[in-house]
Amino acid sequence: MPIMRIFVVVLAALAFFAVIPAAKAEEKIKIDEVVVTATRYEEKVADVPANVTYITEESIRNSTAQNIPDLLRTQTGILVNDINGSRRTYTVDLRGFGETSPSNTLVLVDGRRVNQADLSGVDWVEIPLDRVSRIEIIRGGRGSVLYGDNAAGGVINIITKEGTSGFKAGAGLAGGSFSTFKADSYVSGGMKNLSLHLSGNYLSSDGFRDNSKTESKDLGFNAAYYLRDFLKMDFSVGYHKDHSGLPGALKESDFAAGASRNDTRFPNDFAETKDYYLKLSPEVLFSENAILRIDTSFRKRDFQSFSSGDYGHFLGDSGIQTTILSPQVILRHRLGGMKNTLTAGIDYQRSASDIVNDSLFFGAHTVGMFDLKKVNDGYYGHDEISVTDSLRLSAGFRYDHARFSFSPSTPESISMKKNAYTAGVNYTFFRKSYAYASYSRSFRYPLLDELYSFFTNSVNTGLGPQTSNDYELGVRHYLSDDLFMHVNVFRLDTDREIFFNPVTYQNENLDGKTRRDGVELSVEAKATSQLTVRGSYTYLTAKIKEGAFTGKEIPNAPAHKATLDVTYQISKAATAGVTGIYVGERPFVSDFANDFSKQESYLILNAKLSYRWKSVRAFVDLNNLTNKSYSEYGVLGGFPLEKAFYPSPRRNFLVGLSFDI
Repeated sequence: MPIMRIFVVVLAALAFFAVIPAAKAEEKIKIDEVVVTATRYEEKVADVPANVTYITEESIRNSTAQNIPDLLRTQTGILVNDINGSRRTYTVDLRGFGETSPSNTLVLVDGRRVNQADLSGVDWVEIPLDRVSRIEIIRGGRGSVLYGDNAAGGVINIITKEGTSGFKAGAGLAGGSFSTFKADSYVSGGMKNLSLHLSGNYLSSDGFRDNSKTESKDLGFNAAYYLRDFLKMDFSVGYHKDHSGLPGALKESDFAAGASRNDTRFPNDFAETKDYYLKLSPEVLFSENAILRIDTSFRKRDFQSFSSGDYGHFLGDSGIQTTILSPQVILRHRLGGMKNTLTAGIDYQRSASDIVNDSLFFGAHTVGMFDLKKVNDGYYGHDEISVTDSLRLSAGFRYDHARFSFSPSTPESISMKKNAYTAGVNYTFFRKSYAYASYSRSFRYPLLDELYSFFTNSVNTGLGPQTSNDYELGVRHYLSDDLFMHVNVFRLDTDREIFFNPVTYQNENLDGKTRRDGVELSVEAKATSQLTVRGSYTYLTAKIKEGAFTGKEIPNAPAHKATLDVTYQISKAATAGVTGIYVGERPFVSDFANDFSKQESYLILNAKLSYRWKSVRAFVDLNNLTNKSYSEYGVLGGFPLEKAFYPSPRRNFLVGLSFDI
């Protein structure tokens, strides 16, 4: 708690002192930030009734992050856990969903849904940070209207780089702690109506724990073609392959027996992924006010994993193919002198999973082959009216239907349907400063392997979808062009929240409502021409309000989180940055009864120094400057249950050099 208070005081002081130089600065006219995630077309951030974050390419370049989750952990209200400490397996949590956050945070790449229909979650290492142009974050449940399932906590859209005018190419090498080696290269260019961008990445690291070695390879290609003024064709493809050791958790009894933080009890466990996707998006401009866009994509992901324990071992081999078709129309017109934008569309998604499980449980060897499918179709409409230049109203509705089928199974199939809706108001009260209020209803369907039991070959027909009601109020106030503060207050009530019950070993709906109340505060100030300061603080109460766990806190949802990011332009060529992240205490994963003491809070400091000379750039990243021993992720495990930890790396570094031609 004292550390958290220090962070809050520092944020307040920085904001106060930043006002003085910033307020005296000459007012400048800036182009308003534009996002595409909130309404599936370009829109100003000030017109979105939600807490929106827009991370630019420059911010990415100056950050201490080595991948997308590292970048997201510095953002307001987002909790990131590096489970194995090897920068391979992450959870990213918006709005305190804890262990079910992968199913309640929707992740997009260039607008393409990457959440899987099963428990495999999001492959955060699939898109290397070097390939990212910007990231848009829309907090809250309003994304369910436009995107459907999995958006209860919010939507994160990762937008990749497009081709540049003329020819440009570059490459980079980096190395550091734990025998880490990184290499990347790109070629980008364009001529007349065609632009191309090709990039490749390689990563190898032993990790700081035994059996945490990882190796990954990535290839990405983007192309855009313009035919006069009425047709644009976007095409992208990506390929990813990785192999990672899985060191697993260390229980309290392991440490009592003499285990170190680097040890593993599972020296043979591993995970291997092969993943590729194709996306084609033709866009037809019938007039300045009528646009038809058709997003089509195909993805194939093969995943193999081996796990072991006192029970025996398990080898899983699965492949999942996902096809998505999303036609959308955007109409802009006037209603009695008021600007109006209507977007309507259909989302069709088909996911088919083929699974082979080879297991040895307590001496009994079994091999099972399974086919699981999910077909989803949703129909949505969203309308936005500018009553005046200062007042905007928006509303939307979605009807969604999902059909699940299983083989072998009893029953063979089930279906579910849900509605989502949203309404909001935005008011610009002074120059760029604005306030907003909104309400959204979102939903989440059970995942394929939450519904299906591989042991009984049956479907849990008692497991149903969850729904959430999200209420938000917020203000973003610009004291000057160089200083703004954003305050967002929300309440998120969820009925029949889906969770894994560690007592019954089944996925169930909570027998009552959960409630998340929160305050999100962020500050950004260009205090001087050389110094930029960004800070955030999130307060969250996440509790179960009814049923068997009444009054208990949601596991792995901290009440306090604070971040501080300082960038200093030492000279025209040199830049230094320091990032601090504080995460408060939170119940261990699976401790719904709150029977155990909480996971400890931690404060981590990272630093970066970069230098650019002409087309050459060098950098040094220093992580965990204070060499703190801590664990981002903790679970209950073993029999009888006890606390178990996934230790996080101590002090480490990465040094790199890149060039452009």
